[in-house]
Amino acid sequence: MDFELDDLTTRETYNLMIGLIAPRPIALVTSMNEDGGLNAAPFSAYNYLCTDPPIVGIGVADRPGGEFVPKDTARNIRRTGEFVVNIVTEDLMQAMNICATDFPAEVDELEMAGLTTAPSKQIQVPRIKQAHAALECREFTTMEIGRSRIILGKIVAIYIEDKFVNPEGPYVLAEELHAIGRMNGQGSYVRTRDAFLTMPRIPYEEWKKKH
Repeated sequence: MDFELDDLTTRETYNLMIGLIAPRPIALVTSMNEDGGLNAAPFSAYNYLCTDPPIVGIGVADRPGGEFVPKDTARNIRRTGEFVVNIVTEDLMQAMNICATDFPAEVDELEMAGLTTAPSKQIQVPRIKQAHAALECREFTTMEIGRSRIILGKIVAIYIEDKFVNPEGPYVLAEELHAIGRMNGQGSYVRTRDAFLTMPRIPYEEWKKKH
């Protein structure tokens, strides 16, 4: 089938894009409002964009409906300039899904999901204690595009449990961490357990010898 996007609704475009641009890493973002209230929400429109400076990007759409109302995460980051990306692994999958529920603003998603927090090193927003890894971020810039915001955050500190780090790199032992990814909008996810393929990049000199 061929799809001309001018002929599709925003929802139809969304359905197709998230089914093809996959698997996507999931950022379980903790943020804080001016009064110190915490919010936790997952976003799979998320990835790293560069390393010098170390920047991650998150796409945050407005709340559903006709009005241009930003989600709590976008509002909190705009007002405090800080957030934490908590890495979602298999053991956090159910809790992550609970945090995706559209609770009223006064409801604590972390409490509903049975999660607790631990202090961050460089920012005021705490990380999720049960997360095995987390990225502490400060807002670099936010771009408003239509009914969405692209939030760029500069990573200022990284937390990883010792058992998931090879100090020689340092490298993350991804085959042990068991992160998950989102596949579409119908509740499909991919596990990384037992799914690793090792394929080192080929140096040009080595390629020339074989060709």
